[in-house]
Amino acid sequence: MKLVRFGAAGQEKPGVVDADGKIRDVSAIVPDFSGEHLSDASLDKLRKADLASLPVAPADSRLGPVVGRVGNFLCIGLNYVDHAHESNLPIPSEPIIFNKSPSSITGPNDKVYIPIGSEKTDWEVEIAVVIGKDAYNVSEESALNYVAGYTICNDVSERAWQIERGGQWTKGKSAPSFGPIGPWLVTRDEISDPQNLDMWLDVNGARVQTGNTSTMIFTIAHIVSYLSKFMKLEAGDVITTGTPPGVGMGMKPPRYLKAGDTVRLGIAGLGEQQQSVVATNG
Repeated sequence: MKLVRFGAAGQEKPGVVDADGKIRDVSAIVPDFSGEHLSDASLDKLRKADLASLPVAPADSRLGPVVGRVGNFLCIGLNYVDHAHESNLPIPSEPIIFNKSPSSITGPNDKVYIPIGSEKTDWEVEIAVVIGKDAYNVSEESALNYVAGYTICNDVSERAWQIERGGQWTKGKSAPSFGPIGPWLVTRDEISDPQNLDMWLDVNGARVQTGNTSTMIFTIAHIVSYLSKFMKLEAGDVITTGTPPGVGMGMKPPRYLKAGDTVRLGIAGLGEQQQSVVATNG
């Protein structure tokens, strides 16, 4: 299934994309896609539902973030060999973990706001996973059973704040609008191999990132298992798993986002996002 949340910011309703591409309002079955409502049992109720009998969302509905009330927004850095090389950083021997603030999360086509004082706002196309049930100390072999589904994240990053302000990556990753996720949460049964998905990102119509999840240093299963050794992952947590090469920081000379730019990105089977870049006022 392709799960969506639609409607005005803060007032999103849960929906499922039907066979004709229409969004069906499933709020009569599940109140939201968050927490326990992402469990296998909850998703099975949706699979058995007669979608044709449910209301169709307005055609012009805004798409919101695919999951609500996110507790942890966890990230993996330098998880593609070529991206580590372009960043002039060593290949990690274990996953590099950092956080994005959940307050950075926005819809897939919402605007990206350049923060006041930002000099180096950058883009990163990534595959993200949403946890479907609590996971603590789980094996790599069973790890994907704890995943509700997969989605796209643009891990927008302010590089000066990330790298030049004392080494705390979270500072450069957490501004409002720095975490577009969506358009869909594609349930794990629909993605036979999350480690073989093409991914891309364009800035102003020019392709800057091209990659495939097969070139990850640490697989999604490894990441979920690894994180669960150190913390209990909870239903609704989001984990974004790193980006392939082609970020602005790695260009010669470096190139960063400015007001008026358009970013478009996609991953095979997971849809596309598009954001307009604007300056923050005040």
